[in-house]
Amino acid sequence: MTLGGKTLLITGGTRGIGLAIALRAARDGANVVILGKTAEPHPKLPGTVFSAAEQVRAAGGAALAIVGDVRSEEQVLAAVAQTLERFGGLDVLVNNASAIALTGTLDTELKRYDLMHQVNARGTFLCSKACVPLLRRAGNPHILNLAPPLDLQPKWFAPHPAYTMAKFGMSLCTLGMAEEFRADGIAVNSLWPLTAIDTAAVRNLLGGEAMTRACRRPEIMADAAHAILTRPARDCTGNFFIDEEVLRAEGVTDFVQYAVDPKVPLVADYFLPDAVLERTPTKLKRFL
Repeated sequence: MTLGGKTLLITGGTRGIGLAIALRAARDGANVVILGKTAEPHPKLPGTVFSAAEQVRAAGGAALAIVGDVRSEEQVLAAVAQTLERFGGLDVLVNNASAIALTGTLDTELKRYDLMHQVNARGTFLCSKACVPLLRRAGNPHILNLAPPLDLQPKWFAPHPAYTMAKFGMSLCTLGMAEEFRADGIAVNSLWPLTAIDTAAVRNLLGGEAMTRACRRPEIMADAAHAILTRPARDCTGNFFIDEEVLRAEGVTDFVQYAVDPKVPLVADYFLPDAVLERTPTKLKRFL
């Protein structure tokens, strides 16, 4: 299966996991729409929507860079309209855009609370709503949310309730929309990493270079996303996938290739249910 000729809209596709998914699709010859806020280089965040589009073209895909904010209904609808005008339709939506602040209740400013909920939960809802009319016309339509399994243990909420609620809001979109659009044949799934991933958030918020060495590269998420997005949509919906488990099901056995530093023990990501950690053959250090 291939994404060749398919059109993907990826939110927050300027860097990290979103960009890795875009480049993996581009190697198939896909059309990739990069929707993001970064139009000018940022001192702490690499890349812009335009540099991401250039990388997509270099990898073999067609690209459309759109500067837009997933919090704005007007801008999201305009991005969908541009996608239709440029590529004639849409096959895949990847809701990757996310905001994070790992703060407790008293240390979370309301403007930061609003940002996380507007980008994560509301942005996922809005982009999905805007894209469904086009996805209904596609041959194998998918929505993939970069969101964790729903695991309502207090340990995930106590340290940073605002972020956890916002992130699980994306997961609830998966839960509800998978059933809502089942009859339309639109697959709605979540994908989450088993380990921490080397992203700007990890580098800037979770320990910098030392933490990065205990991570995997974003390419593992890209390869897992590719495997999901090439599956028949009607037979693959309502799942909360874990990247390594997806790839093991595809026959992948070499996971060292994804390690930032194979000599450093890997750290488990947030929000992983105990059952996932108990069944994985990969040795992990836990956050919590």
